[in-house]
Amino acid sequence: MKFEVSSSELLKSLQVASGVIAPSPVLPVTEDFLFQLKGNTLTIRATNVENTVITKTEVNGIEKGEIAISAKMLLETLKALPDQPITIGHAEDGNTNAIEIVSSYGKYHLVGDSPDDFPIISEDDAMETFSFECQKLSTALTKTSFAVSNDEMRLAMTGVYMLIDYNKVVFVATDAHKLVKYTFGNVNTEISDSIILSKKLITLLKSALPGHGTVDISFNRKNAVFQFGDTKIITKLIEAKYPDYNAVIPVENPNELTSNKKDLQNSLKRIGIYANKSTNQVVLNMSENALTLSAQDIDFSNEAQEQLSCRYAGEAMSMGFNSKIFVELLSNIDTEETIMQMSTPSRAAIILPSEQESDEHIMMLIMPVLSGY
Repeated sequence: MKFEVSSSELLKSLQVASGVIAPSPVLPVTEDFLFQLKGNTLTIRATNVENTVITKTEVNGIEKGEIAISAKMLLETLKALPDQPITIGHAEDGNTNAIEIVSSYGKYHLVGDSPDDFPIISEDDAMETFSFECQKLSTALTKTSFAVSNDEMRLAMTGVYMLIDYNKVVFVATDAHKLVKYTFGNVNTEISDSIILSKKLITLLKSALPGHGTVDISFNRKNAVFQFGDTKIITKLIEAKYPDYNAVIPVENPNELTSNKKDLQNSLKRIGIYANKSTNQVVLNMSENALTLSAQDIDFSNEAQEQLSCRYAGEAMSMGFNSKIFVELLSNIDTEETIMQMSTPSRAAIILPSEQESDEHIMMLIMPVLSGY
């Protein structure tokens, strides 16, 4: 195997694939890139067995074949080189796994692994497929993934739930303290099904998805394939039953608070400094067009209070929230104003942007902190 390529172009392709490589893998060969050359098309594979990235790039092919090359060594070499043509291929020392890189500065010799040992994840033909906009998928994953759980005992909640329901796609993430639901309409599919995407896959997709075009998504009960441009990501899905998230979303919410998002966020940050460090509880006292935020840490005799301008319609009430979670949710609202809808002090509150597109809807939910100061 031998080919010539621009060092910067190869580096760009490798960086897409490198996100899947684990630092201390069980299989040493998964620390490598697998290069497969046919004609002038170089196929690059990287895997951690759970996730596989396959991307293609055009090169000047000299001799077809395949090699497994150390990802760390190759990436560090390319990053240290200025943009220039380089040649990569089998070394002429008789070792079938020896690799030689030639640049204008000199030659670099390293030993790879046998390409026969590289695990190839097979793709199942029995899959449902639909297309989705790359930008929408990237946005949905960014706006929901921060809310997933880190509790491995609740396996389903460690990923983002993706529901494909004919003319809409719904993304949900929750850790039982907060929940985010992002819905996109105007989707044309014949599918009514759902999958759960792992955090590692989400990280890969967010870094690899382009800002334009579409992604073809194929899936069955165990695996999913995301294909866009010259890149394909194959992943094992989280096989678990997602909890009934609709059961915790209050339907009747007659009490509504509208406030400036940045003002509320900054006030929560300041007042939160004085809250009990185990609960981070900040209490919102709401009455007609009046909002008071307060916190107290009895153990250290710390307390704080602020008043904010707002618009409030409903019965006067007080609700306590974890200030850190509240701030995190508000940071994912893009409008100048935010709306909070409530039923009773003991039930979850819904947080919404003040304006939304007709075919794009985000809803956030925060559970109250019911303990006192």
